[in-house]
Amino acid sequence: MASAARLAVAGHRVAVYERAATYGGALGRFERDGFVFDTGPGLLHLPAVYRDLFAKTGKESLEQCVGLVPVDPASRHLFADGTDVSLPNASRAGIVSALDAALGSGTGERWGAFLNRARDAWDRTRRPLLEEPLWPDWQVLGRDPYPAVPRRRMLRRDLVAATVAEIGAWELAEPRLAALLDSHALAYGLDPRTAPAAAAVLPYMEQTFGSWYVRGGMRELARALYERCLARRVEFAFGAEVVAVTEKDGRAAGVELADGTAVEADSVVFGGDPRLLGGMTPGREVWAGGDVVPGPVPPSRLTVLLALRGGRPDKTAHRTVVHSPDAGAEASAAFTGEHTERPTVTVLRPDDPLTRPDDAHEAVTLTTTVAAQGPVDWTDEALVARNADAMVEAALAAVPDLRERLLWRVVRTPADTAAATGAPGGSVPPPSLAGAAGRLLHPGNSTRLPGLLLAGGWAHPGGGLAHAGMSGALVAGLLVEGEGFRGSQ
Repeated sequence: MASAARLAVAGHRVAVYERAATYGGALGRFERDGFVFDTGPGLLHLPAVYRDLFAKTGKESLEQCVGLVPVDPASRHLFADGTDVSLPNASRAGIVSALDAALGSGTGERWGAFLNRARDAWDRTRRPLLEEPLWPDWQVLGRDPYPAVPRRRMLRRDLVAATVAEIGAWELAEPRLAALLDSHALAYGLDPRTAPAAAAVLPYMEQTFGSWYVRGGMRELARALYERCLARRVEFAFGAEVVAVTEKDGRAAGVELADGTAVEADSVVFGGDPRLLGGMTPGREVWAGGDVVPGPVPPSRLTVLLALRGGRPDKTAHRTVVHSPDAGAEASAAFTGEHTERPTVTVLRPDDPLTRPDDAHEAVTLTTTVAAQGPVDWTDEALVARNADAMVEAALAAVPDLRERLLWRVVRTPADTAAATGAPGGSVPPPSLAGAAGRLLHPGNSTRLPGLLLAGGWAHPGGGLAHAGMSGALVAGLLVEGEGFRGSQ
């Protein structure tokens, strides 16, 4: 939709073909008995991306179309040893002070020094990874931009952190700070043990630009963008699955739908996993060879929606992260499919009357990173119940009276996500990152078939609401200005 709105403003006639029955993709919603839950992302980071989108596609600003509010504190963290710390929103000094008070003098300064190094990595990669099409010589992004601090050793080579886990062990050197960093990687579907040190840009981005919530739930952002598209005369066809990209004279010429309908077009923007294009463009490799090739299927999310009796207590944090006592076992579970009794669980408790039937009730959402459908059979009801029980058990640290207040719960699995969105295994794509020899880059927006472009979380610059919005800007720029387009200045 971000691509469609921008292209429509540029004078193109745009039609969106969506296999689901509604708009929004992963920005789904579940409603029951007056309770309203997001089934996808719960918070927005880098809201400037959507401010720009709404400014460029109509008169009404983003804030005129949705109720965008900062989340403060940005997050509360409950560690396995009982430590409790709340981190303010977009305040470096406040974060340093909070960590010093909760974890001991000097820990905040250590985290602040880490964020300074993360800022260097951000400054080096922001344009190529967010604001410009993927470079033809993308291999140079395989070098890690994070300025790791050498760890001196007598008579042996210095150690330099190359992964998130090594930053935690060697630079932060405090188990709770390491757990804080690991939780950011896991939340984006990255294994801290293998994610490059460049993933330090993820906590930097959140803690610098803030965390934001949309009143009524993040689904409201999708609704506002859908209405903006309609206002720009974008046409939508729902329940219309694309099964083939048609070709004429060596370029994309339209699409074929599952019911046999052929749709002609001058250009095609594909918003799914590029792996699926193998079946849609028989005999043609549109992204292989010298291009970035999609990597292994990333993990997914297990979500538990809780309807509670009793009002939300005053001064309750919107987001609480309950950390696992065994980060290694948890990471192994998320990437191999093994079960863990104590996962890291994010507890979302929005102070939003639009998400509950009245002030005598509360809507709470629990999420954790898990293996996708395939390595784990998420249609196994006993397996789902066991994992959901473990999440509820962990969440008791944040909501002690949860069991007494529980009216009902609904579990959303990777299998549900796959069915709703078409994403293979229900996996959730991480954002593009430099380092790791380029294995965490996503395929470029242009393809080897002229007229066929890639948008959304599975293409450059990768997953996440902000990144998906940027992909829309890049695709529109490439179609309007041609292959010479180099992004916004």
